Amino acid sequence: MVKAEKRTLLLNAHRGQNACEWQEMRLNDVCTKIGSGATPRGGKAVYLDDGPYALIRSQNVYNSGFQHDGLAYISEEHAAGLQNVEVLEGDVLLNITGHSVARICQVDPRILPARVNQHVAIIRTDSTRLDSGLLRYFLASPNTQALLLSLAGSGGTRNALTKEMIESLSVPAPPLPEQRAIAHILGTLDDKIELNRRMNQTLEEMARAIFKDWFIDFGPTHAKMDGREPYLPADVWDLFPDSLVDSELGEIPSSWKMKSLGDVIEIHDAARIPLNSRQRTERQGQYPYYGASGVMDHVDDYLFDGIYVLTGEDGTVVDGQGHPVVQYVWGQFWVNNHAHVLKGKGQINEEHLYLFLEQTNIQAFVTGAVQPKLNQRNLKSIPFVMPNESTCNAFTQVVEPIFAKVRANADEAALIAAQRDALLPKLVAGEIRLEDSDTLTTSDAI
Repeated sequence: MVKAEKRTLLLNAHRGQNACEWQEMRLNDVCTKIGSGATPRGGKAVYLDDGPYALIRSQNVYNSGFQHDGLAYISEEHAAGLQNVEVLEGDVLLNITGHSVARICQVDPRILPARVNQHVAIIRTDSTRLDSGLLRYFLASPNTQALLLSLAGSGGTRNALTKEMIESLSVPAPPLPEQRAIAHILGTLDDKIELNRRMNQTLEEMARAIFKDWFIDFGPTHAKMDGREPYLPADVWDLFPDSLVDSELGEIPSSWKMKSLGDVIEIHDAARIPLNSRQRTERQGQYPYYGASGVMDHVDDYLFDGIYVLTGEDGTVVDGQGHPVVQYVWGQFWVNNHAHVLKGKGQINEEHLYLFLEQTNIQAFVTGAVQPKLNQRNLKSIPFVMPNESTCNAFTQVVEPIFAKVRANADEAALIAAQRDALLPKLVAGEIRLEDSDTLTTSDAI
């Protein structure tokens, strides 16, 4: 259940057809701008890691919302050359080319001022006639997504949506107050999903910082050697050695041992059974189907049940910046044959293993220039600093509650997303109607 401020939502279900006050609105008639962006003069060479103007690209636009990963920036000078593709608060962004065609979201106002490149279209509604939030959700609804994908594939060899295609789309919409109410309900659910995502990001950053201090920087040991005051509880502080010894990786805390990753993991690769795209289409269901870099689909059965760590085997082993692609997964799921399925062994739990692999230079153990591969032999050979048993146990007591909260937040977000996706087509089709908006409140949305 999602609590949304202090108001209660009144829903009235109507099935069969839209009520008579709904109107078909052609986007060309109710939008003040429909058009794609452009690449700044100089192309990628002028992109900045940070700067005064964001440049939105297709990798930032997802049906689930605006994604900040991969966001580029440009200078004021280059932004001035793209003034005609300025993004304003409330603008709807639509991917119009390539594999991501038809993905839709609204711009995150926190990244403004911004421009878009040529793969993204700006759709700006006349706010006195069509609510931009309603349009975003209408374009993200399953029926409209199917239509957009069909239109995009109707041309040449490359999927593309043209300005004329977008302009010709018709949106069935109720009176403006009800449009805003629908967008508010769905937005409330999305806000909760985003809040959970940000909470999990913070929680994982906390766990990474603790892991790095204890097991990479050896912070407590260095502090003891320097005569600094304890910064951990006394019972934990006493577990750390007060000196370093040489090892093949350099100095490590005394009494800690050098091992290989193979000594502390179980590999469950033998249980993997890949399904091709046709099989996945025929076997749609509730269980996530993981590849090397994330959930690829949902199928009707599972191979694994519990908490595991996945790391790429074929293809996606490291990302574009050389960082290892590692996933912390739980519950019931299927995995294809492009990822290793791992569990910790002995005092090394899955959380310890996940944080270790995330901060390890896996690239050094990958073979194959064209098709990167991390085989089992190389995976097992990765050096691993083994703390004493009591320190491992103390770390487990610290991080297990953190990751339990991560799992709970993610599971709640998935449930809310499923509820939103079930509600979305009924709202935008008028099958579920809202009472007179003057009486609308929002306490328990779903």
